[in-house]
Amino acid sequence: MNLPQQLATHFKTVYFGGNWTAVDLKNTLADVNWQQATTQIYRCNTIATLVFHMNYYVSNVLKVFQGQPLDAHDKDSFVHAPIESEEDWEKLLQKFWADAEAFISQIEKLPESKLDEIFVNEKYGNYHRNIQGIVEHNHYHLGQIVLLKKIMSQLDE
Repeated sequence: MNLPQQLATHFKTVYFGGNWTAVDLKNTLADVNWQQATTQIYRCNTIATLVFHMNYYVSNVLKVFQGQPLDAHDKDSFVHAPIESEEDWEKLLQKFWADAEAFISQIEKLPESKLDEIFVNEKYGNYHRNIQGIVEHNHYHLGQIVLLKKIMSQLDE
């Protein structure tokens, strides 16, 4: 398996299972309804906000893979439309899963030599760094979602 395949697999297992932590986004989010997704615990981000935030970077890097310019700003990465119904939550999740699948597909298509190339601007490092960074970033936020769910379940007792 070449390096792009390995990176795609690593990303895929964070989303859909099979990683060595035995925790993934698909299973973790499967039983979260819109009220839970929008419940603020202490002053932490909500699950919905974390889902949007993770996908913000995936969707913007995906656009670069598809030949579009990078138009992402950290200040916008937590700003999303309100989630006021199950339909709103499902719409966010549908985009989340679709972008993840497209991201995996794009990584798999990368020639290995592309991984060492500068990603848009030298200050962002190379493609490999950006892909690996997104995997780590999303695994980190997956852990936050797991903790938020655990706290919510204890508050309901």
